[in-house]
Amino acid sequence: MLTADLLFSPGTNRAPARQMTASTLLGVLLLAAPVFTSAQPEVHLLPQPREAHITGEVAIPSGIRVEIPGHDAEDEFAARDLQEAVSGLSDKSGGYPVALLRAGSPEGKAALAENHLTLSPEMAAEGYALVIGQHRAAVVAESSTGIFYGVQTLKQLLPLAEAKPAIPEGTIRDWPAMKYRAMDDDLSRGPFPTLEFQKHQVRVFASFKANIYSPYFEHTLEYPNQPMAAPPGSSMSPADVAELVRYAAQYHVTILPEQEAFGHLHHVLKYDLYEGVAETPHGQVLAPGQPGSVPLIQDWFTQIAKEFPSPFMHIGADETGDLGRGRTKDAVKQQGYGPVYVQFLTQIHDALAPLHRRLLFWGDIGGADPAAVSKLPKDMIAVPWNYGDTSGFDKMIEPFAKAGIETWVAPGDANWNLVYPDAATAFGNIQGFIRDGQRLGSTGALITVWNDDGEGLFNQDWYGDLFGAVAAWQPGESSIPAYQAAYGPIFHGDASGKINQAEQELMLANQSLAKAKLDFNSDELFWLDPWTAEGQATGVKLMPFVQELRLHAENAIVLVEQARAANPGLREPAALEAMDLGARRLDLIGMKWEWSRQMAQDYARAFTGQHDDKQRSEIYGLLYGISSNNGQMQDLRDAYSATRNEFAHVWLGENRPYWLDNVMVRYDLAAQMWQQRGWRFAEVIRGFDNHKDLPPAESLGIPPAN
Repeated sequence: MLTADLLFSPGTNRAPARQMTASTLLGVLLLAAPVFTSAQPEVHLLPQPREAHITGEVAIPSGIRVEIPGHDAEDEFAARDLQEAVSGLSDKSGGYPVALLRAGSPEGKAALAENHLTLSPEMAAEGYALVIGQHRAAVVAESSTGIFYGVQTLKQLLPLAEAKPAIPEGTIRDWPAMKYRAMDDDLSRGPFPTLEFQKHQVRVFASFKANIYSPYFEHTLEYPNQPMAAPPGSSMSPADVAELVRYAAQYHVTILPEQEAFGHLHHVLKYDLYEGVAETPHGQVLAPGQPGSVPLIQDWFTQIAKEFPSPFMHIGADETGDLGRGRTKDAVKQQGYGPVYVQFLTQIHDALAPLHRRLLFWGDIGGADPAAVSKLPKDMIAVPWNYGDTSGFDKMIEPFAKAGIETWVAPGDANWNLVYPDAATAFGNIQGFIRDGQRLGSTGALITVWNDDGEGLFNQDWYGDLFGAVAAWQPGESSIPAYQAAYGPIFHGDASGKINQAEQELMLANQSLAKAKLDFNSDELFWLDPWTAEGQATGVKLMPFVQELRLHAENAIVLVEQARAANPGLREPAALEAMDLGARRLDLIGMKWEWSRQMAQDYARAFTGQHDDKQRSEIYGLLYGISSNNGQMQDLRDAYSATRNEFAHVWLGENRPYWLDNVMVRYDLAAQMWQQRGWRFAEVIRGFDNHKDLPPAESLGIPPAN
């Protein structure tokens, strides 16, 4: 028998999260209510298992020893994964034994029988039973995937740093509600992760029981036969793909590539080389009916099929609004948008059939022309998407379900064009769409992030994204409060509750902006000059909410720093840095309009009293408050410069350098703008020193006081 002795030392900072309590073990348990003893502390698990019976706790003062009787290589990998969650590897025989057992083995059968447990048929592919007794624990499953997922649950039950060395006693049975639990990552609008960060994503996704990672490509996958579009330094090479596919397979994660094959192709079609296949010159959409269109797609996906062993390929085909505006104008006028769209998807399907992959496509056509859906090939998989609603999803799914076409639902993380993702929107959207998708027979969920503004940071996306992984595993409507309570302990190893509080403060900060009912999203606000006409009109709406915005953002900064100071070993430190950055950017939005109003008011007072010698000292104070070493113009310059540096640090912690300069130039211009205004104002002060009149506010660009 192969035995790996994995010892857990109490108080280690590397241990995966668990906050020991039992009265709220897993929030909503859908098949069987857990049995708790009141003396036990609370237990958080993500996803929440279907069945959990916790009856006490087991002391593990000597650590944990993992046993793998079956000598299976994949089970041994799961054992090593558990090893990394504890303090170290030891060749001693001591420690609390944890056995990884296949259900058909004598040991597995005995462990199930002793605890009156069975593995039902729906558990065969990915389900597991976890048995934790006073003298031994066992993960029992029919598959290596089930063993791996059982280990992920056990890792979450390990005590947090400084907690007493004990784990809950009891049994858990669990299996997924949806077969495919996919996480999308936009790699085409600026940020492009390093291979190491993609591996980190895979590890985290797998620990939350997601089983698909789907990189989104418009032009950022290297094609040897079509090299023009892929930007140097921001594309996946065949070597990158091979390594990521190999790495992910160990974690039971499939890499599912999405290559846009219809719309969203501007960064290909902007080159004259592809003029012959563009619907409109240098536009967005690949034109159906052109001699080179289908061969181009065949060339792309033939390479994809060689590099990615996934049984699926995603061809995109969303937001094809230009269809009918150019080369297909007559066809769309004669046949209709839906028939032309469906005909082209059918041609793509037939051309790629020799690759023996199932094709996914975005489900836009279900809303644009439901009647056309019945003409689609029945072995395709439709992915209806919606990123804001919390209900009303049936109409997006039913056209495909009625046509006998399999569906995956695609909610969103609500991260695009925001300085920090709007978790309140994401949670409601993910909860509702996955709930209704399960009810209507959807077999998968694809949780999306998009980087439309070119500034997206994935380390800010975990909070919403991982709720998607959890909701896709859990049956029915997933509990948002249960997830929020568990997130900090499990993802960051934070027993203090401060990280959860910080996320709440950031949600409240976003809600403060929402109350203002602005015409701009928070990323646009971050760059908007408050002295422009648009900035002044925005300020009228924003100012009633500026203080609460700033206080929520500043509270988040304080809470994150307090949690880090109390426990320097918190997990996912880069995500905590990204939280701090998001909070500081939100705070700067509020500061900018707060300072702008104050400068306008102070200058108006100075201008009115400039000829009163008795007020001269006070007027100097007002002028120096606007611009000096500690002036508000300099405060805004300093804030943009400091945030610039923090942004670059967080960016490079996950992304390749490509595109970063396109963001940095915006910081540089903003800092330069306030610097130049400070220089101009210094001239005003020097003139006042020489008894010159102060110029009118409008001549300096200062908005009217209000």
